[in-house]
Amino acid sequence: MKIYNDKSDEQLISLYVDGMNEAFDELLERHKDRIYMYIYRAVRNNELADDIFQDTFVKAIMTIKQGRYIENGHFSAWITRIAHNLVIDYYRQVRAENQQSTDDTDVNILNRKELSDSTIEDNLVVTQIHDDVRRLVKALPDNQREVLIMRYYKNMSFKEIADTTGVSINTALGRMRYAILNMRRMAEEHNIVLTI
Repeated sequence: MKIYNDKSDEQLISLYVDGMNEAFDELLERHKDRIYMYIYRAVRNNELADDIFQDTFVKAIMTIKQGRYIENGHFSAWITRIAHNLVIDYYRQVRAENQQSTDDTDVNILNRKELSDSTIEDNLVVTQIHDDVRRLVKALPDNQREVLIMRYYKNMSFKEIADTTGVSINTALGRMRYAILNMRRMAEEHNIVLTI
């Protein structure tokens, strides 16, 4: 990646759009520490920071690939804004999940499904979902299945996946994205419901 060291962020984006995946690897290398620390300071949790960090760069890749990135010489600010918005989205989701009025007498906040023992029916549904997911994973192309298994079953970071498979981080992220899209598509085509 030394050939990209003297390029500006905007030049790297142009090269990436033209098909030079290594250019995005240089962008990632250039900004990863600062973006990760920005996220970590907001969430104070390593695993959560890793997830939001990876989502940040996946979103950046998708935006650039779709031609929606506007070159204005401020890639650093733009990628930080994406991270910031994802952190806010996370906290909004947490707040929505935890919001329950104590004034509402019709609702017993302790009478919640997640606080009770699961029923035989719940266990059967979960077993069926796991079987369906396994079948969908098996139906993926080899390179997508490999990345998905490494990420979700072996809990590897995209950097580790890229190193293990001998591809760029960008390629690993792309394969993961396509694996998820393909699984959703197959689930829709076969009327498979993957939630309880």
